[in-house]
Amino acid sequence: MLVQPLRSPDLRRSASADVSAEPKVAVLLNANARKVDARVVKSLSHVVPEQDLFLSRSPLDGRRIAQTVLERGYPLVFTGGGDGTFMGFVNEVLQQVGPRGRFAGQQAPRFGILKLGTGNGIAAHVNASGTRGDGILNDVLRARTGEIPGFRPMDLLMVDGQRAPFAGLGVDGKVLNDYIWVKENLGKGLLKSVLSGSGGYFSAVACKTVPHYLTNSTWVECEVVNGQTSEAYKLGADGQPVGEPVAPGELLFRGKLMMAAAGTMPFYGYGFRMFPFACGRRGFMQLRLGQVTPTQVLAHLPRLWNGRWFPEGLHDFHVRDATIRFARPMPFQVGGDAAGYRDQVDLSVAPDSIELVDFNGSLN
Repeated sequence: MLVQPLRSPDLRRSASADVSAEPKVAVLLNANARKVDARVVKSLSHVVPEQDLFLSRSPLDGRRIAQTVLERGYPLVFTGGGDGTFMGFVNEVLQQVGPRGRFAGQQAPRFGILKLGTGNGIAAHVNASGTRGDGILNDVLRARTGEIPGFRPMDLLMVDGQRAPFAGLGVDGKVLNDYIWVKENLGKGLLKSVLSGSGGYFSAVACKTVPHYLTNSTWVECEVVNGQTSEAYKLGADGQPVGEPVAPGELLFRGKLMMAAAGTMPFYGYGFRMFPFACGRRGFMQLRLGQVTPTQVLAHLPRLWNGRWFPEGLHDFHVRDATIRFARPMPFQVGGDAAGYRDQVDLSVAPDSIELVDFNGSLN
């Protein structure tokens, strides 16, 4: 994460970047992100005062940038560089305003996200503008002039002491690893544009993940137990509860699964609506358990991608916390980043939600 203000001579503040503009807005860019190039940085430097524009060069800077933001009292902070950049900064800010943080008790700023990453799941969730034309600049300018349509509250997962918008064990972790393999080994030269982004994900699923599971066991014995904090609710295809609530500490599922994942927002990235009911109940995550075959996934991939496929083998719940135990280690991903293999993971909804700029004006 980067935390140092820009000081390069070619990034001087222009006359349009009036420091007296209200509300005060900070913009943080990840210099290592593919879409954060010199053109983007220079363009933003013409609409954001120099002291409010930060370029991240190292993860070691994360704490310092968060301290600067909190010391100056920015009410709104944009990040540009993808979901990983955003969550890294959010985790640092919330840790510092937490009970043991340097700024304990101070209110966290609201957050905006610029569509400058790869997956851009959170950017899709809040309708952030794309990189074509002046979309990103307009998002920042609208924020600096107070023309924000609305703010969307967003719950987060707690996974191994860190906050994340989603996490999963099983096939979704395998898909992520396969996508990385496709992008790094095949997505070069003329194929780079085709095998990056959603095209790369589709290619990974169709050409690597599904063929692997056609010759290897997909389903592994699993037990999922509801946490102790609240009742859980099994969901129907319309996202509404069906049957009786599951009591705290009671079994949610036992049997063979190919995937167990949870999220507090709908999107995995590239418009993949993995958790269509994630925002249906405040303070809860959507837990999705998968009992579908590779051929089913392949046959219905577009509908699954758009959050419109609800076969009997997909089990959806609203839960506050849960423990997932597999009979053997499974591929594990947190927020779209590969996290090795795990046979057990505890997931819960973080106690502190955040507020995101939503350019669709949604106030869900």
